[in-house]
Amino acid sequence: MTEVQFYTNPMSRGRIARWMLEETGAPYAEHLLGYGAEMKSAEYRAINPMGKVPCIVHGAALVTEVAAICAYLADAFPEAGLAPERDAPERGAYYRWLFFAAGPLEAAVINKSFGFELPDDPQARGRAGWGDFSLVVDTLEGLLADGREFVLGARFSAADVYLGSQIGWGLQFGTIDARPGFKDYAARIMSRPAAIRANERDDAAMAKMQEGARG
Repeated sequence: MTEVQFYTNPMSRGRIARWMLEETGAPYAEHLLGYGAEMKSAEYRAINPMGKVPCIVHGAALVTEVAAICAYLADAFPEAGLAPERDAPERGAYYRWLFFAAGPLEAAVINKSFGFELPDDPQARGRAGWGDFSLVVDTLEGLLADGREFVLGARFSAADVYLGSQIGWGLQFGTIDARPGFKDYAARIMSRPAAIRANERDDAAMAKMQEGARG
């Protein structure tokens, strides 16, 4: 099995990608990059011109953007069962919620945290692909308020890794309202063994990087 090369920083969205890697059980080698000169170096920008993490290299495949990494890994390691089969009826919902989190949810939360207000004019507001923050959170509440176990019902998938991470972080930092179902859902998925392993490894990596900065 080809080892995945994983470029990350433990204080980044790379924590989501590591969780996904742990869920797959795939062998991977981590490459810890500090913010600033190291992440913006010519060597790393030859891999990811954005100079951002996370990024994975798997054989001939180079993948950036966390949702894309989650989707790629789910398909690259099908034995982990993290994506519905291509002809399964759940495949549509899987794509829908994975990229809802990458698009409307990410945009709505970031814009709100920056204090960005959409214009009052309905036509102008319509140009925002995420609608507005309340609409996004209402939509999530509609998905989870009935006690749904996972995004696809009884089946855990890569969509839960990405969407669940967004909800978990939002609750932790107060950027998403604690709507019905959100806390229970986040607690349920974050208690998975792979999630716990990923957090432990990222916390250890953070301590390592901090020790190196002091030394």
